[in-house]
Amino acid sequence: MSTEPAALGVIETPEPERRTRQSMPAGMRLAVVLIVAAVLCFAFVFWDIRGAFEYIVERRTTAVIGMVIVGAAVGTASVAFQTVTGNRILTPSIMGFDALFMLIQTALTFAVGSTALALWNVTGRFFAEMIAMVIVCMLLYTWLLVGARRSLQVVLLVGIVLSTLFRSISLFLQRIMDPNEYQVLQDTFFASFNSIQAEIVPVAGIIVAVACAGLWLLRNPLDVMGLGRDTAINLGVRHQRVTVWVLFLVSVLIAASTALVGPSTFLGLIVAHLAYQLAGSYRHAVLLPFVIGVTVITLVGGQFVMEHLLGFSTALSVIIEFVGGLLFIGLLLRRKGTT
Repeated sequence: MSTEPAALGVIETPEPERRTRQSMPAGMRLAVVLIVAAVLCFAFVFWDIRGAFEYIVERRTTAVIGMVIVGAAVGTASVAFQTVTGNRILTPSIMGFDALFMLIQTALTFAVGSTALALWNVTGRFFAEMIAMVIVCMLLYTWLLVGARRSLQVVLLVGIVLSTLFRSISLFLQRIMDPNEYQVLQDTFFASFNSIQAEIVPVAGIIVAVACAGLWLLRNPLDVMGLGRDTAINLGVRHQRVTVWVLFLVSVLIAASTALVGPSTFLGLIVAHLAYQLAGSYRHAVLLPFVIGVTVITLVGGQFVMEHLLGFSTALSVIIEFVGGLLFIGLLLRRKGTT
């Protein structure tokens, strides 16, 4: 039997099966994933163009760049968050991030109205929403995950309670606001990958690139932290300091992604598990670029099918939430069965 980091919740598999799964080197698998992602991006932009060529290409290119930014943010943030929490079930969105975004949107609409919000500077609003989410999430994550040890059950319970609190406040405000305002507000509650505002794409791209670079610089400490808190400390890693930095970068990434396209609760859970299964390695030098490629394939490929093949018969975010919800329940049941 092989011995993988127990803190990541890896299920041991027989050596013959593991050798078969890893018959292709990790670098080659990563190259295949990135090539598939690039092909899908190209196909999405130039597939079946009818009408104004330049306008359609520009619109689709903005959508693809936005999905790549979201893929980089959500994928790397989810893997890093699961490493510092020592569990492959938790993601920032499951811990109440999306409910916080809904509360901020509801409070803003209730306070100033949708018409006034539409007149706000798009970039300024993006920064305001992002800063608010980063501050609240840093307070939450550092309280829950830094210092005192807390069991997975306690962390999940606190996340569920806070999500319920945020949603309850949002629901109360929605019930007493003008129905027309509520109808406009509903559009922000679901991730939209085909209506990304071009003005904030460069800003979001720079922020995500800097935060991803920060996580890349921490890839070696993250490898050690995957072995568990005590082992990491014994090997010389400043566990608390690295954890705070990772949580800050994760908060920035998820805030930028959510402010750009809206909330997507289970996207990180899906792509992180796909990356673990396909990468064949728990080194973050492999996992981080791998999960970016997997997330881009998931988003661009899914949006390609929805937009070009099914004609927008349903929203991609709805399918992601449905599949991710089933995966989350399955992981909880499997964990319960092994305890």
